[in-house]
Amino acid sequence: MNTAPIVNKVWSFCTTLRDDGVGYGDYLEQLTYLIFLKMADEYAKPPYNRDVGIPEGFDWTSLTSRRGAELEAHYVILLRKLGEQKGMLGQIFTKAQNKITDPAKLFRLIDMVNGTRWVMLGADVKGDIYEGLLERNAEDTKSGAGQYFTPRALIRAMVECVRPEPGKTIADPACGTGGFFLAAHDFLTDPDNHALDKDQKAFLKHSTFFGNEIVAGTRRLCLMNMFLHGIGEMTGDTLVSPADALISPPSDTYDYVLANPPFPRMFPCCMVGML
Repeated sequence: MNTAPIVNKVWSFCTTLRDDGVGYGDYLEQLTYLIFLKMADEYAKPPYNRDVGIPEGFDWTSLTSRRGAELEAHYVILLRKLGEQKGMLGQIFTKAQNKITDPAKLFRLIDMVNGTRWVMLGADVKGDIYEGLLERNAEDTKSGAGQYFTPRALIRAMVECVRPEPGKTIADPACGTGGFFLAAHDFLTDPDNHALDKDQKAFLKHSTFFGNEIVAGTRRLCLMNMFLHGIGEMTGDTLVSPADALISPPSDTYDYVLANPPFPRMFPCCMVGML
């Protein structure tokens, strides 16, 4: 499936919001909140019928059923309420704020997200869409997001040099938007590299990746990026810690560390295999 039309459609609305002072990064954050909520709503309905942990009255329907000032006021309360929850849900909405002050434009954005069945899209399609948005954001020099977005070609080359194996753990002490995790995930799921059995697939989804990211907004984007690529669960524990990896030596050890400098001095034995 060609994801470019969807990326262009989603991204084009940002030009409308620019007039209201909503930058690329702020727009991407709002999309993250709304896409996560829309997917939670889809999972809560047949045929999935999953308990996704969204408090009653703060779900997707509570947004689509409101307009105008009532929608804006409820959206602010909803973001704060979801940020108080545990696990990935709480981390996605940590310190969340509404940056779209025009209720009409907020409704249009909600309506646009509502028009797509996100769960029905494959993980590769959803992931490509979100990666496309992250790349657009990184290309905007005014947003400053480029510091969190390592060129994907470089990341893929590093992963191919390391050649991670199934059943091994992978860490990134400053994971940004999760580029190293996604490249490693792609490598491990490539049938030309490995033929994963059921247990190895479960380990890859739940127990392979561990990261640190101290910037709440960037950590949010990383978690959403991983989730859309099929890593982690909506109702599971967060895989990315807000702790600063430079404060003290890590309490846990990992089989591989994939990271940008200056981290080789922290994990010299792991990084040698990358150079």
